[in-house]
Amino acid sequence: MPESKSRKKKVAAPAPQAADKAAKAAKARTGNPAWLVPLMLTLMVLGLVWIVVFYITNNRAGGGFPIPALHQWNLAIGFALVIAGFGLTTQWK
Repeated sequence: MPESKSRKKKVAAPAPQAADKAAKAAKARTGNPAWLVPLMLTLMVLGLVWIVVFYITNNRAGGGFPIPALHQWNLAIGFALVIAGFGLTTQWK
């Protein structure tokens, strides 16, 4: 019975240096920007502090701090800051 001929496997050519540099650059870009996490945490904590300060000072005359003239809109500002912080979490890798 005849034997089949063996096939030689092709050796993959080494990738050019330009492709290696592009791959390294793409890999470097996949991380978080340096400002993302500090800004995200700052917005969430600032919003929380804004709401807590408003609730603590709400019974005083003239409205409540942080901005007495806004009255209940201070809650909207606090929640907007918290929501903006949570919105940045979608960009976190």
